[in-house]
Amino acid sequence: MLLPNFTRPVTKTRALQGLMAALLMALVVGTALGFQHVGGYIPCKLCLEQRTPFYAAAPIMLIGFLFWWALAPGYLTRACFAIGAALMVYSVFLGGFHAGVEWGFWPGPTDCAVTMAAPIGTNILEAIDSVKPPSCTEAALRVAGLSFAGWNVIASLGLA
Repeated sequence: MLLPNFTRPVTKTRALQGLMAALLMALVVGTALGFQHVGGYIPCKLCLEQRTPFYAAAPIMLIGFLFWWALAPGYLTRACFAIGAALMVYSVFLGGFHAGVEWGFWPGPTDCAVTMAAPIGTNILEAIDSVKPPSCTEAALRVAGLSFAGWNVIASLGLA
């Protein structure tokens, strides 16, 4: 049978794997936020969209672990873990699309522009001149040949 048996209780190993996945999801999105707020990399529209599955999946996976720990049911825990995995598959799609846009395989969105407000206490006209809008077609940084979008694909595949 290809479908999982949702009536069987989730094992301790699987529950801990779900907890580890939640922590790793938080680490991935925390790293992205660190590059933004500490490293000064301004995210483009597609970069921000790639974070959304992580924002949703990490708490859902944590809730799934808490269901297992507190109630030990199979249905709720498995449903949470399945939703988290599906969100990571969606994240693979988002990262792959963005990487394809960066490599020029297909066009990106036409509305890719600055998505951050000017810093508080500065003249907005001066900020417009000093801030270069991020482009969805250019990788801000490549590590081992992969951009942030490419690394997101790898991380999302591993977490899915």
